[in-house]
Amino acid sequence: MSYKTLLLNIDSGVGTLTFNRPESYNALSLELAGELLDAILECDENSSAKVLVITGAGKAFCAGGDVKEFQQNLDNASLYLKKLTSQLHKTITKICRTPKPVIAAVNGVAAGGGFSLSLACDLTVASESAKFIPAYSEIAASPDLGMTYFLPRLVGNKKAFELVFVKKQLTASEAKEWGIVNRVEADGKLAECVSKLAENLIKASGLALGSTKKLFQMSLSQTLESQMENETEFIARAGATQDFKEGVTAFIQRQSPEFKGL
Repeated sequence: MSYKTLLLNIDSGVGTLTFNRPESYNALSLELAGELLDAILECDENSSAKVLVITGAGKAFCAGGDVKEFQQNLDNASLYLKKLTSQLHKTITKICRTPKPVIAAVNGVAAGGGFSLSLACDLTVASESAKFIPAYSEIAASPDLGMTYFLPRLVGNKKAFELVFVKKQLTASEAKEWGIVNRVEADGKLAECVSKLAENLIKASGLALGSTKKLFQMSLSQTLESQMENETEFIARAGATQDFKEGVTAFIQRQSPEFKGL
């Protein structure tokens, strides 16, 4: 499938989605929102894509909603925003529910919905020049794309409120200190770092990655006892897989396992 507002490349087990509206700092237009959902679904269904990477073309990762498009739709803003968030929220759900690891490679400004999208990814690697800006309050809007779900869980309610209304932006190093970013790399080294990270994830068992990702998400609404029961069920299922047998055998024989996802 070809896209107008983003680039999709699947190579060596990595599906890379690049926002491709550099002239507007990769702002999330209605067209881009629809294509992003399609591209995520395409990667989810493609067995060749073991790991997903989301990044931006040009100087920005993603500037959030397209304010110029907002202006063009002021007379029917409520309907427009419902259409936009309906597409984007489906994308956030799929990023979280796909068993494949999703990496945000934040190459520049991540504002508004772009910031929210980075929070939804399993890992976030940022360039030194990247900035994380909530931005919503500047146009009298409340957050979307799951920011009010992810951010308080990462930093707590007080810091989340402070960031949105008082501090209003974080540098990449500050975002790492706050637990929002996993790694910060020099601007020219971001792609190389993300490539190595994806390569390491590809070597892992896709079954183990998917199960662990799901367990982490389930834990947010579970008691200790119910979550440990979930862990029992998942690890018991793992014991019946070829990957588990391969992993145990390779460990005993001091060899590198070759996981097949079976």
